[in-house]
Amino acid sequence: MAVQAVPTKGNLMNTKKSLLLARVGYDLMDKKRNILIREMMNLIDKANEIQDKIDSAYEEAYIALQTANITHGFCDEISRATPVENSLKLDYRSVMGVEIPILTIDPVTKHNLTYGLYSTDTALDNAHMKFSEVKRLTVELAEIENSVYRLAVSIKKTQKRANALKNIMIPRFEETVKFITDALDEKDREEFSRLKVIKKKKQREKLAQGEMKKEISHK
Repeated sequence: MAVQAVPTKGNLMNTKKSLLLARVGYDLMDKKRNILIREMMNLIDKANEIQDKIDSAYEEAYIALQTANITHGFCDEISRATPVENSLKLDYRSVMGVEIPILTIDPVTKHNLTYGLYSTDTALDNAHMKFSEVKRLTVELAEIENSVYRLAVSIKKTQKRANALKNIMIPRFEETVKFITDALDEKDREEFSRLKVIKKKKQREKLAQGEMKKEISHK
């Protein structure tokens, strides 16, 4: 890896700061990734539980609908009185900067019935309750599956950034620090050697001057 840096103390200090920031950034990315993975695995476990429930709920709901159809004939007229569902509300919560959806739906009570009780029986009530449970579980599953998808996308991005810091940026800064440190050490050694040579030269000149003075004084 080529190092493009002028070996100065200023550049050494700046590179060390960048290296420190890169290491801190990697630690944060690693922690974020672990937290997101843990959150996603918890949601996947919930999704599996709900999937088992929702399969059974759909099966029971369609059996209840068949029973109601047998009792009342086909329930087309009654189904037309069912209003469009508009009680679904969307909110968000943040997990390490990832917006996770929160879906809520108004609970179904006896006041939500859209058909008359005089001309119907418990078979239709049972079908109504079963499909209300299907609706509730479907909303819950949609919330979890969307959350898992968002977490998976964020985990992938976080992993890429962590890998870039660990495998590219940190080694590059470490190599630059080593290059500048070695260059400065070599420069210091050269300066030390040069000073030693100058000192020895001055000492020789001083000795030579002393010898000359002695010779002159003897003459």
